[in-house]
Amino acid sequence: MSAARIIVFAKAPQPGFAKTRLIPALGADDAAALAQQMLLHTLHEALAANIGIVELCVTPAIADAAWRDIQLPSGIEITEQGEGDLGARMARATARAVAQGEAVLLVGTDCVEMSADLLRDAGQALRDYAAVIHCTIDGGYALLGLRQYSPFLFSSISWSTDVVASTTIARLGQLGWSVHVGQMLHDVDEPQDLKYLSQQRRSHAAA
Repeated sequence: MSAARIIVFAKAPQPGFAKTRLIPALGADDAAALAQQMLLHTLHEALAANIGIVELCVTPAIADAAWRDIQLPSGIEITEQGEGDLGARMARATARAVAQGEAVLLVGTDCVEMSADLLRDAGQALRDYAAVIHCTIDGGYALLGLRQYSPFLFSSISWSTDVVASTTIARLGQLGWSVHVGQMLHDVDEPQDLKYLSQQRRSHAAA
């Protein structure tokens, strides 16, 4: 198994399309600006981790006008998410990478603690475990790392609910795969989550 491919799933950070649940608190333009900021932060940290190829898996396709003015960093591969729910999209990306002999780290762009160190640690954990997961306080997960592929991990899951992480961990157990559960993280999806942004900024300032 080669080094881990980091696959970042992202919507185009356009008003009314990205971070829509934050629009009541921020407005459509500022919600989109935050989405772009978090996307670029995630890509920067993924590249800085230096553990393998960084792939940005986008919707809509990168040729769409929604991406025209977004300055993405060099050194990343860009693919299209395609059709289906989040599970179907992650399943396709995972199957493709594992078929190429790669371990994968699947991440979104919503996590305030996403960092090069965290990604490196997750990649290292995959040397000893079949899977690694970082759950989020809202019941989802911010990172899922896999050395193997099974559609069972992605099908018939109630995405964007508080049972996503627990269901995934239970299914890993049913598959008999060893799993490392990492530290709890925080996503910024809802207006009440905005406090995590300020907490993270204070932590960086103190450091």
